[in-house]
Amino acid sequence: MKPTSRWTGGNRVDLLENGEAYFPAVFEAIAAARDEVLLETFILFEDEIGRQLHAALLAAARRGVRIDMLVDGYGSSDLSPGFIDPLIQAGVRLRVYDPAKRVLGARFNVLRRMHRKIVVVDAQLAFVGGINFSYDHMRAFGPEGKQDYAVRVRGPIVAHIHAFVREVADQSGPRRGSPPPVEQQPQPDGSQGKADVIFVTRDNHRHRSAIERYYRVAIRAARKRVVLANAYFFPGFLLLRQLRRAARRGVHVTLILQGDPDMPIVKTAARLLYGYLQHSGVQIYEYGERPLHGKVAVVDDHWCTVGSSNLDPLSLTLNLEANLVIRDVDFSSCLTQRLQYLIDEHCKLIAPEPAAPAWAFWRPLRSFLLFHLLSGYSRWFNWLPHRAPKILQAGAQAPASAASTGATVDGTG
Repeated sequence: MKPTSRWTGGNRVDLLENGEAYFPAVFEAIAAARDEVLLETFILFEDEIGRQLHAALLAAARRGVRIDMLVDGYGSSDLSPGFIDPLIQAGVRLRVYDPAKRVLGARFNVLRRMHRKIVVVDAQLAFVGGINFSYDHMRAFGPEGKQDYAVRVRGPIVAHIHAFVREVADQSGPRRGSPPPVEQQPQPDGSQGKADVIFVTRDNHRHRSAIERYYRVAIRAARKRVVLANAYFFPGFLLLRQLRRAARRGVHVTLILQGDPDMPIVKTAARLLYGYLQHSGVQIYEYGERPLHGKVAVVDDHWCTVGSSNLDPLSLTLNLEANLVIRDVDFSSCLTQRLQYLIDEHCKLIAPEPAAPAWAFWRPLRSFLLFHLLSGYSRWFNWLPHRAPKILQAGAQAPASAASTGATVDGTG
């Protein structure tokens, strides 16, 4: 089953803000798992959170739960044998997406990463968002603790999420002696919700612009407001044009971007776009309490998205990403209130630059060059090295690749 492009109704969606809400919910779900846990994450660290996940997975595996994990070879490159071996011995199938050895201590496998963050338990419950399994998503981490979001979802859409992640897991080959795959069972009426949901992914094959396209369609249809909170903001020209057009027709367009970024270049790049957007009426806030890592948006009173995809060249043209697109008034209201809290308590409104003096010829030149960069980068980035990525099973001697399974590791089969 591929990610669906149609709305799937009858879902219950709960917002999980930061690690304080996300990690306990995930660990509780794993502790209650009966048959299967599927997990994909960009980052898994051997810190306090990583060890808690490790313990939860070990306990589940030892009581007979089938566990498949996929971690990224760049984001999770430092897992030790002492962390990995007990999982393998307990029956966990741990795979690494496109790993590479360090060269002189540096990692160069930075392009086309598996950036998704998904957990599916018993084909009944799923978690999708931007939160990695690392302690820096907790406030207790300190000033560098990240601000981020995920969702917990129950309902018919979980079947689509489960089928997608299950297919990716099976690209390494079926488990030996595995029973038939877990199928989603009818859920009690009390767990049903009213949210319409689409599960949308981005890959380097048939879904190269899927997530960005949902953003553009929603912004184009906006009538009252658009609120985007995104950690790494440097989108293509088509999305920027929709934001400007929305503001010009009277839509209240608000961007919440990093004011205290974990990577300074992020702020420098985003600020190149401020004037272009502000001159059309877009309001830009910088969040300064701690690094913003969220990838969420609200349009009008009913449309939202939460997921792993930033609005930058890596996420929009290179990485493997997954978002949920949600149509639900109650959930939209909840997310809107949380974003408004950030604006009211921890954001600074950025004033537009004053008009350039006559001698400042570099400003229009900068705009001209930026326009041409953004109008074409989605094509230019596809010229970067593009090879079939490999998935290495932890403890195995040889990687499993698309050629050996008849499917692509992007999950597009």
